[in-house]
Amino acid sequence: MASRQIKMPVKDGSDKDVDEAPSQRKRPESGRYLLQVDRQTKGSYKTSEAAQTAALAIKTGHPIVQVSVYDSVEYTHTMVEAPASK
Repeated sequence: MASRQIKMPVKDGSDKDVDEAPSQRKRPESGRYLLQVDRQTKGSYKTSEAAQTAALAIKTGHPIVQVSVYDSVEYTHTMVEAPASK
C-alpha cells in the first residue's frame, strides 16, 4: 500500500498573543455588595445603591423569586421586596 504525504499548514507567530484563559482557582474581582437570587450570587457591585437598583429590577420582573443584597464586609443580608401595586 502506498503511503500518503500529509501537508501541514505553515505556522506563523500570531498564536503567541492569545490571552490566557481565566483559571478557576483565581477568584474574579468583585465588589463589596453581592446580588443574590434564590441564594445564588448573580453579580457584584461596588455601591449599595447600584446593587439595590439591580435587585429591585429583578424583583419587579419576577416577584416569586427571593432577591437579596449581601454585604461582604459587614456580613449582612438585605432582603428586597417588590413595591406594593395599587
